[in-house]
Amino acid sequence: KIQTILLLSCLSSIDAFSDGRLMKTIRFGASRVYSQVEKDTEGSATTEKEGDWVSDLKPETWEHDDLPTSSSSSSLLAGFVKGPKQCLVFDTTLRDGTQGESVSASCEDKIKIANRLAKFEVDYVEAGWPGSNPKDLEFFQRAKVELPEHTRSKLVAFGSSRRKNIAVEDDPQIKALVDSDVPTVCMVVKAHSWQVTEILRATREENLEMISDSVSYLTGLGKTVLVDLEHFFDGYKSDPEYAIACCESAVNAGARCLVMCDTNGGSMPWEITEMSKAMIQHFDTSCTIGIHCHNDCGMAVANSIAACHAGVGLIQGTINGIGERTGNANLCSIIPSLGLHVETEMTCKDNLSEITKLSRFVDETLNRSPDIAAPFVGKSAFAHKGGLHVAAMERSPLSYQHVEPESVGNEMRVLISELSGRQNIMGKMQAMFGNDMDGGQKSTRSLAVLNRVKELESLGYQFEGADASVHLLILYSTQGYCPPFQVLDYSAQSYDQNMNKSSRLMKNLADSSTSRATVTVRTLIEDPDSLTKELTFMENLEVSDGAGPVDALAKSLLKALTPSYPSLGSVELTDYKVRILNPNAATKAVTRVLVDFRNTETDEKWTTVSVDANIVSASLNALVDGFEYALIEHAESCMLCDDFFE
Repeated sequence: KIQTILLLSCLSSIDAFSDGRLMKTIRFGASRVYSQVEKDTEGSATTEKEGDWVSDLKPETWEHDDLPTSSSSSSLLAGFVKGPKQCLVFDTTLRDGTQGESVSASCEDKIKIANRLAKFEVDYVEAGWPGSNPKDLEFFQRAKVELPEHTRSKLVAFGSSRRKNIAVEDDPQIKALVDSDVPTVCMVVKAHSWQVTEILRATREENLEMISDSVSYLTGLGKTVLVDLEHFFDGYKSDPEYAIACCESAVNAGARCLVMCDTNGGSMPWEITEMSKAMIQHFDTSCTIGIHCHNDCGMAVANSIAACHAGVGLIQGTINGIGERTGNANLCSIIPSLGLHVETEMTCKDNLSEITKLSRFVDETLNRSPDIAAPFVGKSAFAHKGGLHVAAMERSPLSYQHVEPESVGNEMRVLISELSGRQNIMGKMQAMFGNDMDGGQKSTRSLAVLNRVKELESLGYQFEGADASVHLLILYSTQGYCPPFQVLDYSAQSYDQNMNKSSRLMKNLADSSTSRATVTVRTLIEDPDSLTKELTFMENLEVSDGAGPVDALAKSLLKALTPSYPSLGSVELTDYKVRILNPNAATKAVTRVLVDFRNTETDEKWTTVSVDANIVSASLNALVDGFEYALIEHAESCMLCDDFFE
């Protein structure tokens, strides 16, 4: 494999010299649209067709199992890669993705995400712009010693062409690209005549020289160079001759990939297709053509896939589509779409079942709330609510799913709401009880549960995001189930000795204990040595202070239950949401409370819901449901049925 990599690198250099492309000066004009690149390609076509053994090493002839591994990422562009048969995946989450609003990543975050992306086997990981900010500079310095070779081989440093009126070797940001010590560089250049003269304030000739000088300097140092053609599609529409001249300047200097950028995100799929085909036809096998789309019209994924279908061999995008303004092309949609629907070969294709975990890992690391409706990876991507849908899926899961959820590491979910049919409930019961309950019993009890759901939702409950509460509803409808504990009574009070509204907030921040709660619970005392079948109960009263009444109640409840159920020590509350259902009722309004829980040992998460005009009561009921759900495994040995309290 190492010999193959070295051979490809040598052949690439030989091609550059033999075609006269390494340091050629470019002149643009109408006669130059059909460039020397095309002429050179035509001249060499006969040799390749005559069975030149070198052609056997080009990516278009590789089978999926022969795609270069992470140890040779830079060599992937040594030959010509053409879609839709093959496609390289270029991730720019750590560079372009971090330009999104409210998106920020520390250097430590970047190292974690880079390793995870490399493990998923994306082909390129664009990690930042070392010449633009200290954080990215720190990343590339740390990467040399902290990242394994597997990850380092995939790293890409981003930068721009040299500044005007300065020698390329003296440009500080070009030096930073070299010092980053990564095998691949992605360089952004202007490809729009108006952008060159009005924004860059350079002449058109100066821009071509800046492109040529920068690319040839970096390739001369052994770097694999990709060129991001900023505003390419707008520039091509405005002045196709100059846009092509910019491309030729880069290719003639040794660039291995031309990345067409829809920088403003305003291009339509048919425009992308037309211009992609024109570029591929124009440059033929001289270099791989890539695509970089923004989502300003909601077309980034569609445009990227359309480009690949037209022959583009490299797609840039971000995990979860994060990025400036409305975001970048979402790789979590593009990769599964290409792999499962277009049947494109990608290095990461074998890891498709890990893409949902990757999506959630990146969101978690960047402290973002996941988009539950995201295609393929969202929590709701395979969630079914309508009764007719669920009934059909009992017969065939593909009746309302375009792929198997497991193929992307997700799972099918059946939602329970007033719109549900009995089949939704029966599906839940089947998952819970299997064949332990006969069909007639399931049908009868599912109808009772469904009627109860509809009654509660008419009062303001919403069970779609509260699977744990639905689980308990079904259990309570089942003969023989008894809760593992019972709350006998509770009280909560809030106090504040300083009623000066200008200073009270600061006081509360300094002393967070402003409420006190008392809870009494009854639990079963299990005595394995007892010779009688009589049950013994224990009542436990606990008092706790908290930052508010709900916090105090949660602490008191846990304190009272933990002696009987030590496993609750690993349960934590992760979120608490309140919604006012009828705001016109003012202080008499009904509130809906959702509480999120997590088991720190198993990482299992669940949510409960409760509704009440008393926000404290609604909160306590949701807390009780959450702790009861955590103790379901203990329910069979506990007999706190109503009969025992009469």
